[in-house]
Amino acid sequence: MNNTTIKYRYLFAGGGTGGHLYPAIAVAQKIKVLQPNSEILFIGTKNKIEANVVPQMNFKFKSIWISGFSRQVNLKNLLFPLKLVVSLIQSLLICIKYKPHVAIGTGAYVSGPTLWGANIMGAKGVLLEQNSYPGLTNRLLEKKVEKIFLSFEESKKYFKDQSKLIVSGNPIRINITLSSKEIAKANYNLDISKKTLVIIGGSLGAKTINESIKNNLEKLVNLGIEILWQTGAKYYDEFKNLQSSNVKVVKYFNDVANAYSSADLIIARAGATTIAEVAYLGLPVIFVPSPNVAANHQFKNAKVLENKNAAELIEDSKLNAQIVKKVEELIFSSEQLNKLSVNIKKFAKPEAINIIANDIIKLASII
Repeated sequence: MNNTTIKYRYLFAGGGTGGHLYPAIAVAQKIKVLQPNSEILFIGTKNKIEANVVPQMNFKFKSIWISGFSRQVNLKNLLFPLKLVVSLIQSLLICIKYKPHVAIGTGAYVSGPTLWGANIMGAKGVLLEQNSYPGLTNRLLEKKVEKIFLSFEESKKYFKDQSKLIVSGNPIRINITLSSKEIAKANYNLDISKKTLVIIGGSLGAKTINESIKNNLEKLVNLGIEILWQTGAKYYDEFKNLQSSNVKVVKYFNDVANAYSSADLIIARAGATTIAEVAYLGLPVIFVPSPNVAANHQFKNAKVLENKNAAELIEDSKLNAQIVKKVEELIFSSEQLNKLSVNIKKFAKPEAINIIANDIIKLASII
């Protein structure tokens, strides 16, 4: 049979957070552009972001029972061995039926059982590693895959087989582009004559960022700026009453490109997807790394950029005390904002999505 007549099947495993999910969606979208007759299936968990977002993106979705292992003493950890065994069986059954040609993991815990099942069925394996310090799942799966795509050069030292590594950059969604600031601000009823501070705490929200904004809200507004504030779904009800003519509070940016286009300055967690997107768009950012992630990888991500004068960094525990001074220093300084914008754009790898999607398609054709 000619390879051009085969309907190739790709299996994506990732989620839990937007940082693990959106790079997978970006690659899946690109594969569909390059290979319209291909089939794509996502595996995730039913109670995380992927269960809602993947179907909205018109991709098929199946869930398995797996959940992460808490680093704190937690009664839920007692269920982990059972969840793992069940998830391995679920993944194998899905792979027996779906017969993927290539399985792509993005480092979340759901990737482990999924790529194991796909490997049993003879599928090629690929990993996407978004962070400068690779997660445990990806390090454990290294032997099961043919290629590992990295976002940071610094990640290479954590893998044993250097021949599998490609520093491609982190793929971003194909529809993220900046629009007119005037049009973007109008969508949120923002004043085009005022500077706009955009707060992005991730899909679930960031407790410290939200509380620091609340504690300093009057001082920030008195600077003469406006604030576009994504609280995250978990915290929206707690902070929505703080909305005013100068403060727009939203649960989640369904169109993050519109929020980016409104921004003169951004405060955000240092997740790899956010870094990839703001670098691609060349936006000035104050990163506030989450302290609640494996191996403190968000701090390591942000530190790489701070060392190159490509972003500002405020530690989570210091944000409440430093936020007003830092925003005032930056948001009215065209020179400072431009320096950050120019330098962070040097970290952009716009070809990442093409490199990854094309290599995955090539892998699928090796039968």
